[in-house]
Amino acid sequence: MFMNSTSFKRARPEGPFPRGVFRYVILKLLKDKPNHGYEIIQALGERFDGLYVPSAGTIYPRLQKLEEKGYVTSLERNGKRVYTITEEGRRFLTEHSELEQEIKDHENDWRNSRNSEDITKLRRDLNRLGELLSWEARKMDAEKLGRVREVLSHAYDAVLEILKD
Repeated sequence: MFMNSTSFKRARPEGPFPRGVFRYVILKLLKDKPNHGYEIIQALGERFDGLYVPSAGTIYPRLQKLEEKGYVTSLERNGKRVYTITEEGRRFLTEHSELEQEIKDHENDWRNSRNSEDITKLRRDLNRLGELLSWEARKMDAEKLGRVREVLSHAYDAVLEILKD
């Protein structure tokens, strides 16, 4: 079934950034203004139209490493840790400015522009379904919930078969 399928192992997605440059991307975001981790997550989600939204488990450890290296500092404001780029972080950006084009090229390849409109439509459909279910699931009895889960399970299996082709 959908929620318990062991036949499909999720591959670790490469993501929109080449390996080892994510700290550069975070520092670039902090260059313009201090942010807390959630704002960085939101900014990246907007940058990629929701196709890539890093998790807190991706952002916060990286911010901690950047702080340990002296590239950022942080202060707690209103219960949130706000990160600010340091002069050392700005120096890192300057010294590695050649990464800018590499990141841009990789990002464009990752977006796969030839079908980005279809991907956007697919995400919109998935979001609509998610919103519908989040509102309606609380109202459903066990029988309806079971039927919805069965439909989703079949859809999952059908998509998985398409992906195997």
